Amino acid sequence: MKIAILCASGKSGRCVLEAALRANLEIVAFVRNRAKADFPANVKLVEKDIFALDSQDLQGFDVIVDAFAEWVNLELHIKHIKHLVQILQGNKARFIIVGGAGSLYMESSHTTRLMDTPDFPAEYLGVAKATADVLAFIRTQDSLNWLYISPAAIYDFEGAESGKYEIIGEEFKLNAQNQSYISYKDYALALIEIATNTNFESKYAKRRISLLAK
Repeated sequence: MKIAILCASGKSGRCVLEAALRANLEIVAFVRNRAKADFPANVKLVEKDIFALDSQDLQGFDVIVDAFAEWVNLELHIKHIKHLVQILQGNKARFIIVGGAGSLYMESSHTTRLMDTPDFPAEYLGVAKATADVLAFIRTQDSLNWLYISPAAIYDFEGAESGKYEIIGEEFKLNAQNQSYISYKDYALALIEIATNTNFESKYAKRRISLLAK
């Protein structure tokens, strides 16, 4: 299986790359700055800004992972997904987006989102709205084989890999430790296991799921 990882030198992208290596996938890592990409020799490296990618760059992959992240220029979230959707028209790859947790629903009626609650941290509101806009846009793209994966509310870069997680739907949930928590490593492990699932199209395509550590 051949996988493209966009923004592979970022936190999420690097963790996904490491999980893909352990799954023995053929990896092409797309980065903006080669100097930040100290990857193993068996990873093919492409130095190209995400906005400079064209349809030919992403041909021939079974899976394309969008690990884009931006905390300052938040309008780039919607701009980047619109660009990717444009160049992916007609592409049959499994297109997996590393999403945000702020858009998780707080009840079964799917009325209130986590970011709409009074205690949601103000410093995360901007990026939560930006990633929610990405989700809203990708939902309109029926021609793509997309999957949007939200992490839990606490997305921990320093956390260990436990290999113990559950795939849940779009509703906010707490685990047995009364936490909404997932480490980057467990998130990446789950993403790769989902991406390589033989029943991907029937189980995961064209929907949003979220991940929670057990």
